[in-house]
Amino acid sequence: MADITAGMVKELRERTGLGMMECKKALSESDGDMNKAEDLLRIKSGAKATKAAGRVAAEGVIGSYISTDGKVGALVEVNSETDFVAKNDDFIALAKEAAKLVAEKNPADIEALSNLKLASGQTVEEARKALVMKLGENMTLRRLARFETSGRLSVYLHGSKIGVMVDLVGGDDTLGKDLAMHIAASKPMCVSRDQVAPDLIAREADIAKARAVESGKPANLLEKIVEGSINKYLAENTLLGQVFVKDDKLTIEKLLASKSATVNTFQMFIVGEGIEKKVVDYAAEVAAASQV
Repeated sequence: MADITAGMVKELRERTGLGMMECKKALSESDGDMNKAEDLLRIKSGAKATKAAGRVAAEGVIGSYISTDGKVGALVEVNSETDFVAKNDDFIALAKEAAKLVAEKNPADIEALSNLKLASGQTVEEARKALVMKLGENMTLRRLARFETSGRLSVYLHGSKIGVMVDLVGGDDTLGKDLAMHIAASKPMCVSRDQVAPDLIAREADIAKARAVESGKPANLLEKIVEGSINKYLAENTLLGQVFVKDDKLTIEKLLASKSATVNTFQMFIVGEGIEKKVVDYAAEVAAASQV
């Protein structure tokens, strides 16, 4: 049987919003498999699907840049060990300059970006190393995204921890900014339902069916129940299906239609999304040290 750690229980709680004992029991029943434990809890308790906001985060900032004509833009995530360093002006400036380089030079990946020169004459990698020496902790350039469009680009930064860029055709700057803010708040996985991976839909169908059986629904209603659950899932997790955060009478699809606009694509970066942070158990460390 797998060893169920406090960190595993904490992560499952963040994914599902359920209690510690429920999460621990589900992990035990699934032999420590996080995804199976999440599915089990969703079947038994009706917990919602995991959203990006609930994932484990590390520190850092999102740097952004859009050209003056609004046609080319970029997002870059730069990570640090602590939030203190993430608030340093030089660290923030490096993220912004890196985003500008991505937009202007179109590097293939982080390694290529690291070899590009900043306005100072240093390469990005040289500037990173200098900041490591100055600030006393490690920092990394993690990921980048670049856009080039015939429409218009809009960007929204929620503080410095969430960055969203939207490629919009039609509409205006206000609409673009509203859409980017909506995405930051509602965290859709893609623009439309046809872009959702089939395996995700199959997983939701299995969970919906198991939940209906668990609650004693008649067999002849299972197909309709599953179909309704899938439609609800797709509406909640795709941009076009979501209810606009600034007007609960409008879906994003209807909002765009009213402005004769379409969204080609979008990118959202959440600082540290998917990075495991080391959890230090100071009480255990002190207890261990006292036995030496």
